[in-house]
Amino acid sequence: MDKKFLKELCLIDGTSGDEDKVRGYIISKIKDFCEYNVDPLGNIIAEKKGAGRAKNKVMVSAHMDEVGMIVTSVKADGTLTLSAVGGIDPRVAIGRPVAVGDSGICGVIGSKAVHNMTDEEKKTAPKFTTIYADIGAADKEEAEKYVQPGDRVYFKSEFGITEDGFVSGKAIDDRFGCAAMIEMIRSELPYDCTFTFVVQEEVGLRGSRTAAFAVDPDFAIVLESTTAADIPLAEGEKRCCELGKGAVVSYMDRSTIYDKELYRLSKETASENGINWQTKTMVAGGNDSGAIHISKGGVRTIAISAPCRYLHSPVCAARFSDLEDCEKLAKAMLEKMCQL
Repeated sequence: MDKKFLKELCLIDGTSGDEDKVRGYIISKIKDFCEYNVDPLGNIIAEKKGAGRAKNKVMVSAHMDEVGMIVTSVKADGTLTLSAVGGIDPRVAIGRPVAVGDSGICGVIGSKAVHNMTDEEKKTAPKFTTIYADIGAADKEEAEKYVQPGDRVYFKSEFGITEDGFVSGKAIDDRFGCAAMIEMIRSELPYDCTFTFVVQEEVGLRGSRTAAFAVDPDFAIVLESTTAADIPLAEGEKRCCELGKGAVVSYMDRSTIYDKELYRLSKETASENGINWQTKTMVAGGNDSGAIHISKGGVRTIAISAPCRYLHSPVCAARFSDLEDCEKLAKAMLEKMCQL
């Protein structure tokens, strides 16, 4: 996996419904290696020619959007009320620097001061109705010179990879999947394949629903990031999956019961190719597989996910070796699924 592609993708801002900059970047990297179109919802559907024709039509998919926030109103004191775009715990947002709107106005997420809270409020988790963005405006009139309702709010985060391969930054979910697909499109493949870079996964698997309907594949591989809980206070099956142990292939989550044959095949394929492989020890979460596998007459689907700590927060954490294992397994599974 190209570290440059991964870094550049993660640093681009693009919440659900605002994926334009991400889409433009991806197109600039794939346009000379495939035929593509952009559907009315904003998905990129790319047709990559391989060395031969496949027995089965296989679609590989990843989502372009990230979680974030949106401005819902400007208050009299110049602060901004917010709503989440995707699943964000308000507790991870408080005190974080943010960029607001297309011009990236600097701000910070605030909440009611602790010394002003009642005892009951101190015991209660914050909600988005009780937090706000502060851009330093003196009042509503000044704030409205720069910000309007509907403007997106993004976490500001640096991206880094340590010498031992520890990756940190925002939007690893799912710019990692996009980076892997860019590389696959730019490489030589044994069979023809369709790649879909989809929108609005974080708000209900919307883009993948329309993309899968349009492509009408026999099989699908979803490249995703998934929650790793290999952190203090999580033990046994509660750790779910772990950094450094390879690609994650689930048998079931909250949106999909995965194809049993493909699940077994993924384990066999990983073993044959020396690829690190693990499964999730909890039935939790979900991804675009939930929409893809029930598209039209049904699509046999497998998800290959990168374990990631602190998902849907300002800074995610992953291992580069796991990201590479996911890409390797996706390539190996693609070749097999094309000829099943």
